[in-house]
Amino acid sequence: MPRDPLPPRRTTADRLREALLELAENRAAVLTHREKAWASVTFEGSRHTVTLRFDGHEAVAAGEQFIAALPEHEFAILGQLVADATVTRVDHILLPQPQMTVACELLLLVDA
Repeated sequence: MPRDPLPPRRTTADRLREALLELAENRAAVLTHREKAWASVTFEGSRHTVTLRFDGHEAVAAGEQFIAALPEHEFAILGQLVADATVTRVDHILLPQPQMTVACELLLLVDA
C-alpha cells in the first residue's frame, strides 16, 4: 500500500510570509517576495523584499497599523532573528475602493 506523501517542508521564506500576514491581521495579499542570501564576517542570513496589498477600508486601516508596527515587531521565526525590518515604499489608491501597496525589506540572521 502506498504511503501518504509527506507534507511539503516549510521554508524560512514561508514562515516569514506567514508572520507578515499575521502582523497584517490577515488582511493583505503577498504580491511579490524575493529572497537573497546575505553574509558578513560574523553572521549569515538572507535579505527579503516583500510587497503586500491591502484592499478595502478595513484592510487599509490594518495596513497603516502594519506600517507602524513593522520596524519594532518581535518576530518568532524558527531558527531566525529579524535584525532589520523597514518599509521602503507605500502606494495608495482611493478609487474605486481604497487600496494600499506596501513594500518592505527584512534582514534575517541564522540564530545559532
